[in-house]
Amino acid sequence: MTTRTDALDTALRLVRAQTLLVRRFDARLSGLHGVSLADFTMLLRLGRASGGRMRRVDLAEALGLTASGVTRGLAPLERIGLVTREPDARDARVAYAALTPTGRERLREMLATAEETAADLFTGPTWADEDVALLAALLTRLDGGAVG
Repeated sequence: MTTRTDALDTALRLVRAQTLLVRRFDARLSGLHGVSLADFTMLLRLGRASGGRMRRVDLAEALGLTASGVTRGLAPLERIGLVTREPDARDARVAYAALTPTGRERLREMLATAEETAADLFTGPTWADEDVALLAALLTRLDGGAVG
């Protein structure tokens, strides 16, 4: 039976692991592409969306952010030409965030870097394929299945 102390210790270990992962991904993505992990996650979500675009409110929900947080996160990506703002032809209150052609190209490059970074983390003598699969399953149980 899991005690409250065990649960807290596990939660704190996850927080520490997240901090280390963010630091590693930020360093690689920033150094090679000039973006943070948060930027990459936003771009990846757009890249996986139908037509490479999403309503800003849906993007916020998918990323667990507020609408203003998404607006703040998209602003620098818009300035560097990776994302554009598209109005909805039927509803002026609705705005879409959409990848630009440059954004799609750069996202492919970023994805290769992110995949390489993840592979570096989860290969070698420390991690068997079964361990990675088990960790993924446990984290999916924790977060309900949401991925970047």
